[in-house]
Amino acid sequence: MRKRDPKIYRRLTRPLVRDSRDEPFRPATWDEALSRTAAGLRAARGAFGLFSCARATNEMSYVAQKVARVVMGTNNVDSCNRTCHAPSVAGLSAAFGSGGGTSSYAEVEETDLVVMWGSNARFAHPIFFQHVLRGIRNGARMYAVDPRRTSTAEWAEGWLGLNVGTDIPMAHAIGREIIRAGLANHSFIRRATTGFEEYRRLVEPWTLSLAEKVTGVPASAIRELAHAYARAERAQLCWTLGITEHHNGTDNVRALINLSLLTGHVGRHGSGLQPLRGQNNVQGGGDMGAIPNRFPGFQDILDPDARAKFESAWDTVIEPHYGLNLTEMFEAMEEGTLKAVYCIGENPAQSEADSEQAVRRLGALDFLVVQDIFLTRTAELADVVLPATAGWAETEGTTTNSERRVQRVRAAVTPPGEAREDIDILRDLAARLGHEWKYTGSEAVWDELRSLSPDHYGMTYARLEEEQGIQWPCPDPHRLEPTYLHGRLWADDPAERGRRAPFGLVRHDPPVDLTDEAYPIRLTTGRRLDSYNTGVQSGGFASPLRRGEYVELCPEDAERYGVVVGEEVQVSSRRGSVRAPVWIDTALRPGLAFMTMHFPDDVDTNRLTIEANCPIAGTAEFKASAIRIDRLPVATVGS
Repeated sequence: MRKRDPKIYRRLTRPLVRDSRDEPFRPATWDEALSRTAAGLRAARGAFGLFSCARATNEMSYVAQKVARVVMGTNNVDSCNRTCHAPSVAGLSAAFGSGGGTSSYAEVEETDLVVMWGSNARFAHPIFFQHVLRGIRNGARMYAVDPRRTSTAEWAEGWLGLNVGTDIPMAHAIGREIIRAGLANHSFIRRATTGFEEYRRLVEPWTLSLAEKVTGVPASAIRELAHAYARAERAQLCWTLGITEHHNGTDNVRALINLSLLTGHVGRHGSGLQPLRGQNNVQGGGDMGAIPNRFPGFQDILDPDARAKFESAWDTVIEPHYGLNLTEMFEAMEEGTLKAVYCIGENPAQSEADSEQAVRRLGALDFLVVQDIFLTRTAELADVVLPATAGWAETEGTTTNSERRVQRVRAAVTPPGEAREDIDILRDLAARLGHEWKYTGSEAVWDELRSLSPDHYGMTYARLEEEQGIQWPCPDPHRLEPTYLHGRLWADDPAERGRRAPFGLVRHDPPVDLTDEAYPIRLTTGRRLDSYNTGVQSGGFASPLRRGEYVELCPEDAERYGVVVGEEVQVSSRRGSVRAPVWIDTALRPGLAFMTMHFPDDVDTNRLTIEANCPIAGTAEFKASAIRIDRLPVATVGS
């Protein structure tokens, strides 16, 4: 096996420009770099998109979306939320009118049952998992629903190892069993929901025996989870990308929400729905309006009153239609209708499904500017690269975590070289394009956001510091709301109760990339504890846990292919091939393989994944590709 040395990314300390795509980068002054950027964007007005950053501050995301809408006149703004949890936002918004998780982390410690569905939280969300462990120590039972017997599942009372892409049949069978066993909370259903009878008819065919045939999970295990969830006084249903990164990710989310509506496990302390966010501010990016269909505070762009409020505050006219999401922007690149992109702190060249296609599309743009702290693979394709600050250590501002908690972050170190704060860069660029924004710092940006978003109005910097973080909604500067959302659904007064939550009538739709004789193995992807996303930030640091990228197989498949640990093989899908060494993992079942996206400079796993997108949320089906394994020729002496 050839030795693999990780690529070490060095901090960007000076602006970089290139005089043509055929020439290398050269250092430039900030004046030259920003002038080039302004000229490139000015020429692309009407064919422009902006990618915002899920690791930068709320204030940066607010200013970034304002640049798109005010300076460039477009709602084409999005972030990596599209790659991961956009289905969670879409599903929760459809059910409850709000796209945030409904509970606090502390409630997981005080609940009676935790269901981890499609989530290896011990590796992917280790901070949240500490709260889960406290809950278990306090007496909570935990069940894990996941195709792999993950490190998280090792802590579970029961593991339901379902086939990839069968989450809806599993959820429907659980729902049917709850109804048939007389465990549905009919009082809550009558009070707070709509569409129950249609839902009951939808799930009726999904008997335990049929679900066992489709999901591969024993009927007895499905029944046990159904009864445990319905009988629990308080229960938390948590999910991650194993639910959302499918071509029907929003439908998957709706299927899980249905179970909470069926049992009344929402809108109460200790009972709720938790989509676990993987980056420090992916929640905040959406909250701040760095998405194509919502203003800051999740206010609908199509709402004339909301539009009028922002137009008055910003002295501009907002397009009265939704913009393109990240997926649609890549499709528009292919069509030639999107010609310029401003990319802040994201690396879509390596994080998008079918990465070869993503690189080709980015390379075909008329103009690409990247604002980042490293020269990523995406930045290597750019015309201008602007060195920014690290949001967690070099910047003042706020971030918002998975429990909707807004927290202050502070500059602890001085940025290297000529690197500048994101907000300052965006403000100076806006000025060159005719918009003078007199922000004196991040607090001024936050106060403008507070004046426009009722959910954030009560959160001054001083109060955030005093309370050590506050969950939205917080409309009153003198009061804190409950830690959970949607308590209104339990109100006796219909006026106070408001809009009822509809059951989602969703149907089973198997993975797009079917396995067959040519591609007989199902590949699913995920994270490891020791690494972070595309490895740009984590790859340069040693870890005793890190062993690089492998294709993980179960012992039976390794024996069938005649391969051993460390042997390099070719892994192929219908889109491309990579070479990777083998690792044998007893947590996998026959016919299932696992890889990560952490080492794309070495093994570009996303060359294998498929761009089959959720039609509602635009998220690709990273979790269900069909692959084959081919042994490589044995090298001869002297070759």
